[in-house]
Amino acid sequence: MVIASMILGTIALVVFLILLLPLPLSVPLSGMMSILAIGVSASVGGLILGIIALIKSRPNKRIAVAGIIMCLLGLVVSGTGWFMIIGVGDGYDWDPSWSPDGTRIVFVSDRDGNSEIYVMDADGSKQQRLTDNPNDDWRTWPDSCSWSPDGTHIVFSSMRDGNWDIYVMDADGSNLQRLTDNPENDIYPSWSPDGTRIAFVSRRDGNSEIYIMNTDGTNQQRLTIHNDLDTHPSWSPDNSKIIFTTRRDGNGEIYMMDVDGSNLLNLTNNPADEKQPSWSPDGTRIVFVSDRDNEDEIYVMDADGSNQQRLTNNPTMGDREPSWSPDNSYVVFTSERKQDGWNARIYVMDADGSNLLRLTTRPVADEVTSSPY
Repeated sequence: MVIASMILGTIALVVFLILLLPLPLSVPLSGMMSILAIGVSASVGGLILGIIALIKSRPNKRIAVAGIIMCLLGLVVSGTGWFMIIGVGDGYDWDPSWSPDGTRIVFVSDRDGNSEIYVMDADGSKQQRLTDNPNDDWRTWPDSCSWSPDGTHIVFSSMRDGNWDIYVMDADGSNLQRLTDNPENDIYPSWSPDGTRIAFVSRRDGNSEIYIMNTDGTNQQRLTIHNDLDTHPSWSPDNSKIIFTTRRDGNGEIYMMDVDGSNLLNLTNNPADEKQPSWSPDGTRIVFVSDRDNEDEIYVMDADGSNQQRLTNNPTMGDREPSWSPDNSYVVFTSERKQDGWNARIYVMDADGSNLLRLTTRPVADEVTSSPY
C-alpha cells in the first residue's frame, strides 16, 4: 500500500504535467484552473503521505491508505478541471468594448487556433477576422484593444515580434504599425476620447505602471510610480482623468488620477478585489468587476465612488471585462456560464443589469471592442 500510494501520486503529477504543458496560453485562468489545481494538490498530498508512510520505522498502512485515497481523488478532480477547460468547448470569447456609435464590436477570438482580433455588428452578426498572425493578438482586460474615437483605427497588444508591444491598424485590419518597441511588455492600450493620446501599461521600469504616449508612439511618459501593480487604464470622457486598477493597498482597488498622474484617489475602498474599470461616455458612472460576493461580478458606481451596486449574479464562474455602449444604455461583458459549457461568451445587458442577451455563441473565446462606425 505504501508503494501504491507513491506510485499513484507520481502518476497524478506526470499526468498533470502532460495535460498542462500544451494548454493554450489564451485560456483564461478562471475557476476551472482552480479545480485542476485542487486535484493536483490532493495528488501531491497523497504522494507526501506515501513518502511519510515509507520512511517511518514501521510502515504505516493507515497513512498509505489515506495517501492512495488522496491520489485517486486528485486524479478525478484534476481530470474534471482539465475537461472543463479543454474538453467541454473549443475556446473562449472575452473582453468586449463598444464603439462610439455603437454599431460594431471589435473582439479577440481563438476560434482559429490562437487569439486574433475580430469585428462584429453590435447584435453579434457579421463576425469577421481582422488579424492573422501565429502569435497572440489580444487583450485580456478592457481597453487592451481600443478604437480611435473616429472609428478609423484600432490599437491593440501583440506578441508578433517576440514580446508584448502596442500596435495600431486601420479598422479593416490593414496598414499595421508598431507603436512601442521595448524589451519589456507593453499592454492594455486605451485611446483617449479626443484622439490625441494612448494610455497603456508597461513593465519597462520593473513593475506594471501606467504610461501615456502620442498616437504615433512618440513622447512616452510614465504616470504612476509604485512598487505594486497598476494596470487597466480607462479615460474620462473629458480627457482630464484616468481610472485604473491598482494593488498598492494590498488588494485590487479602482483609483482615479489626473492625466499627469497627480491627485490619486481610491474610489472603491473595499477589502475585496476590484478591477477592470470602464468610464461611462457621459462621465457620470464607472462599471467595474468585484469579487466581494465570492465570484467576479459586474458592479457600477458613480464617478466619485459612491452608490456602488451589483449588476450581475452569476454564481458559476463569474463575469468580467465590462464596457459601456456609447449612449450609456448598455454594458457588454465577458461571462462564463454553465449553459455555455463554461466557455467564455460575450453578453450584453441594460445598464441596470436587466435584459441579459448573449451575443457570441461559437464554442471559442472572443475578446470584444466595438467600432464607432
